[in-house]
Amino acid sequence: MHLIRSALQVDPRDDVATALRDLPAGETVTVGDTTVTLCDPVAKGHKLSVRPIATGDEVVKFGWPIGRATIDIPAGAHVHTHNVRTLLEEAQEYAYAAAPPVSAVPAEPRTFDGYRRANGAVGTRNEIWILCTVGCVGATARRLAELAERRFAGRVDGIHAFPHPYGCSQLGDDLDHTRTMLASLAQHPNAGGVLLIGLGCENNQMDALLASAPGIDRNRLRSFTTQMVSDEYETGLAMIEELVALAEQDRREPVPLSELVLGLKCGGSDGFSGVSANPLVGRVADAVANAGGTPVLTEIPEIFGAERILMARAKDEAVFGEICTLVEDFKGYFVAHGQPVYENPSPGNKAGGITTLDEKSLGAVQKAGRAPVVDVLRYGERVRQKGLVLLEAPGNDAVSSTALTAAGATVILFTTGRGTPMGFPAPTLKIASNTGLAERKPGWIDFDAGPLLEGEAPEAVTERLLDLVIATASGAETRAERNGEREIALWKQGVTV
Repeated sequence: MHLIRSALQVDPRDDVATALRDLPAGETVTVGDTTVTLCDPVAKGHKLSVRPIATGDEVVKFGWPIGRATIDIPAGAHVHTHNVRTLLEEAQEYAYAAAPPVSAVPAEPRTFDGYRRANGAVGTRNEIWILCTVGCVGATARRLAELAERRFAGRVDGIHAFPHPYGCSQLGDDLDHTRTMLASLAQHPNAGGVLLIGLGCENNQMDALLASAPGIDRNRLRSFTTQMVSDEYETGLAMIEELVALAEQDRREPVPLSELVLGLKCGGSDGFSGVSANPLVGRVADAVANAGGTPVLTEIPEIFGAERILMARAKDEAVFGEICTLVEDFKGYFVAHGQPVYENPSPGNKAGGITTLDEKSLGAVQKAGRAPVVDVLRYGERVRQKGLVLLEAPGNDAVSSTALTAAGATVILFTTGRGTPMGFPAPTLKIASNTGLAERKPGWIDFDAGPLLEGEAPEAVTERLLDLVIATASGAETRAERNGEREIALWKQGVTV
């Protein structure tokens, strides 16, 4: 990576560099050994060409193609949607090649203070979670959490309800997905106790949901259907009191970093996300993986165009095949709904300098670092081995972060270039790709990756973020937790009757 005053080139093979400030036409910019005079103004976060690119040629960033030039692009030009199109319109073929051996850098032994559960899993919080089988009792769950939080304040780390609008009028796979997700959430180690509330007449019946969660600690579970009790608040508070009495006996204890399950997520990305915050998270993910822990990457549509990077790191041919199937299935989901697979980035992404989904994906996969991919999980499944895992979920922030939590993530790293206040069941650290965002939204942002753009050593910034991750896993409050931003969203794919 070559860092200079005005623009940053990620890889010396790149045709483009990213502007570190607003650059006017006519300014001379030096990138590595190349000097160009800008023929267009280039906004901060956007790309400028460092060499001529002919019509039809691939445009390279991150050392990989991010699109194809639609017109001749001279050196010093603004490179964006007006002169580059995606490569994802073209047919993609994949072939397996055994990944070269990776020598993991021995990790310095690190620990965090977590809650060891009866099944051996380790939580970073000791909370009471209220889940509901169906949206009809979502407001009841939320009201119960408010009442219980006041009544039992300080006895556990928190009491939270996670309502959703589904669980009835769903059929087949759609209903199964809702049930599987709720069952996985009910088994999360951050929940020292779970209250499950049903209505009684919904499609998502309580018994079927519980049957989907065979690993749940029944001693830490209470459940009832509101149609069968005279006062749902009295019943619910009595059950929560029992759960609090059990959970308040739990104590944090030092555990190795190998017990951490780290969710990897980006949202509201800009042109800096792929060169500052995402590679930073990738280095932390590598530190966790090298320590024997479990980083989890999701947002499958946002690896389209970069999937070969992950496929090349599959631990074996079976995992390679699972990645291929996952990517092709997700593309088929788009096609089945009459949508092109490349209809992404968002307007905010484009305004921030991201041109194509190829570019967005190549930046997004930086969060996965360099560790081998050891497993592929389908939506709603939970982690089953240590190491870097790929999880099926869409790019939507709330849906994918909920899926990360259900998979077992006990801390989530969420990079952003434009900012969002959202929070999820697992403690979520927001990492700004640029200092301007961190300074503008201090109530949202937990960590500033902007110093990387200014030349600070990556090792020093990585160590600071890893320290924050460990502090958070040990109980330090995130901005989203402080703001009361805690919610879930389920992936609705099928028919509503």
